[in-house]
Amino acid sequence: MGARCSKLSLCFWPSNIKSNLNDSSDIENGNKNEKDSLPGFSEFTLDQLKAATSGFSSENVVSEHGEKAPNVVYKGTLDDGRWIAVKRFNRSAWPDSRQFLEEARAVGLLRNERLANLIGCCGEGDERLLVAEFMPNETLSKHLFHWETQPMKWAMRLRVALYLAQALDYCSSKGQALYHDLNAYRVLFDQDGNPRLSCFGLMKNSKDGKSYSTNLAFTPPEYLRTGRVIPESLVYSFGTLLLDLLSGKHIPPSHALDLIRGKNFLMLIDSCLEGHFSNDDGTELVRLASRCLQYEPRERPNAKSLVTALIPLQKETEVPSYVLLGIPHGNAPLNQTLLSPLGEACSRLDLTAIHEILEKLGYKDDEGVANELSFQMWTNQIQETLNSKKHGDAAFRSKDFVTAIDSYTEFIDGGTMISPTVFARRCLCYLMNDMAQEALGDAMQALVINPEWPTAFYLQAAALKSLGMDNDAQETLKDGTSLEVKKNKS
Repeated sequence: MGARCSKLSLCFWPSNIKSNLNDSSDIENGNKNEKDSLPGFSEFTLDQLKAATSGFSSENVVSEHGEKAPNVVYKGTLDDGRWIAVKRFNRSAWPDSRQFLEEARAVGLLRNERLANLIGCCGEGDERLLVAEFMPNETLSKHLFHWETQPMKWAMRLRVALYLAQALDYCSSKGQALYHDLNAYRVLFDQDGNPRLSCFGLMKNSKDGKSYSTNLAFTPPEYLRTGRVIPESLVYSFGTLLLDLLSGKHIPPSHALDLIRGKNFLMLIDSCLEGHFSNDDGTELVRLASRCLQYEPRERPNAKSLVTALIPLQKETEVPSYVLLGIPHGNAPLNQTLLSPLGEACSRLDLTAIHEILEKLGYKDDEGVANELSFQMWTNQIQETLNSKKHGDAAFRSKDFVTAIDSYTEFIDGGTMISPTVFARRCLCYLMNDMAQEALGDAMQALVINPEWPTAFYLQAAALKSLGMDNDAQETLKDGTSLEVKKNKS
């Protein structure tokens, strides 16, 4: 398989299924395509699976703890060249072969693009083996906690949350409402970089609600009270995964809830995400996690309402997952990953994020811009000009964009000072008021003042995108990115 299939990979089947972010309830549409592209559930012989895994070779082990794990997962290939993941259970895990086969067949009926689907099993002799699609691009744990080249992007974290909620909603609709030990190792990435839920967690004889093993700090409170899990327990575990996605760390829910109650929830947010998301989106995801982590199971949302809540939060829906994840995909270039936070915000027309970034940047990029004024001009006009800018900045900060336009216009028309940042800020104010043509004019004027200012290129791209000129917007983004790279190297 190559370098991407490491020890943290799990369950891939080639597919050309188009991901659908917006159609949350009609999961059956994707399900139909999945059925068309996958074989039906089969019972394999032990010899077939030995041949597929080179005799269960240690070199083919892909499970988290290698061969020391009680239930080891191997990668393998069938005679027709298809890649599979084979989970070999400890001999004592399933003493009743009939129960094992019945459970496997039930899970094997599921077919959905949000799952790493179960395609077969083997219950020959004392052996208990499950066979699933192989996912070649690691686990959520790897990409979130142990990343090497780039932290997981905000848009990708939101996509993981949605796809996982859709997987849980589908399973629940098919009578599989319990899942064993949902965590970041159970979320796998397919060849297109799309997140999928491992089907293996649907097994483990969990239907009677007694089988649940996890770190006690992350265990649903009802399990600690009664020793049993219920469908609502899975929503609690989903809440802990939302905390993982928010923080980039595995934070105990009790600690996270203390921060949330103390209104210190921004301390939860991964520092790698600074400047890459709006506070409103972060607040909404924290609120959703808090609902999932309610002590009383009946107060937690169900899977369908999780999907409904997550759809409006999605960002960069037109960008493929492999680009967001920063992984190779055929010959596709990954240059989209080079965009700065402001470049990304402009590329997706996230005006709220653009506002937050421009506010943080202040006027530092105006340094070095010539403002040659005589002493007489300064004494007569400069105070009035500075007051206009001050009023504009106050309005910009408070998101009163109409007032900001008026004040910045007074500053510009005064003609005593030149500021590319004022043009950039008025450009965004125009975009906020659906005045894309005026915004484009301000972005271009900022470029006249400072021809090598990436911010001006990014805002010009945002204005072009608003005007429906997507190809021109992409070219302008590339120009801004090139300047940013050049600037960072110098």
